Amino acid sequence: MQSGAASAIFAANRARGAVRFDVRSEGGVTRRGALHESGSLRVRFPSPEAEGLSAVFVNTAGGVAGGDRFDIEIAAGEGARLTLTTAAAEKVYRAPDEAARLSIALKAQSGAHLGWLPQETILFDHARISRRIDIDLAEDASLLLCEIVVFGRSAMGERMQNGEFIDRWRLRRGGRLVFAETVRLDGNIGDKLAKPAVANGGVAIGTALVVPGDEALVERIREASESFGGEVGISAWNGFAMARFCAQDAARLRADMMTVLGRASPSPLPRLWLN
Repeated sequence: MQSGAASAIFAANRARGAVRFDVRSEGGVTRRGALHESGSLRVRFPSPEAEGLSAVFVNTAGGVAGGDRFDIEIAAGEGARLTLTTAAAEKVYRAPDEAARLSIALKAQSGAHLGWLPQETILFDHARISRRIDIDLAEDASLLLCEIVVFGRSAMGERMQNGEFIDRWRLRRGGRLVFAETVRLDGNIGDKLAKPAVANGGVAIGTALVVPGDEALVERIREASESFGGEVGISAWNGFAMARFCAQDAARLRADMMTVLGRASPSPLPRLWLN
């Protein structure tokens, strides 16, 4: 088979998915607005809540492979409250050539609250993924966001040795860029994670972003430090707080993340996190 034909077949079999919707507050209750779904990405709204709304993303492709593309765009109107999660951990499989690409855009207007709380992203050996998260908050909007990345299924005795992971985050508040970060791990990721200055052998990392966040929140979270099973560091600046996580296994990091999120927000975690 010629390489051109092989490339065409590969491209034709790549998963594409997109979800775009907005929510608005009506009489103090959050309601869904227009919804667009395409490809293998779906969103479900499992149960009504007193004031807010919960949404669960489902990837019917059964995982993410090289060349896949997923786009998510969410907007919360004034005073709306929305929490988003995933039905299960997302698995990113080996990619012989092109990386998978994931683009997430979150926007919250005045007085709105967004909770972006997906379950873990698990990278298999030789996985390649490029993700970007763009967040646009009104000055008085609030955000609770977390991401957990696991390099291999340690419970199955599997580790990610080689691959590519690019993660680009941009946070704007009141139209002003207040946080920008790009993480890039490629090549022999296993050896890099083993270095003391990187992860000291850890196979799971995570980040939690809390807006607004201050030193009082930092101290409240640090009060739970004796219960942490992995490494957790937290600080506050520019009006938000950020916690970093690193652990030897995903279960330990997930438990630490749940502790931090529980102290950062009075709202309960999505039920799927408790399964």
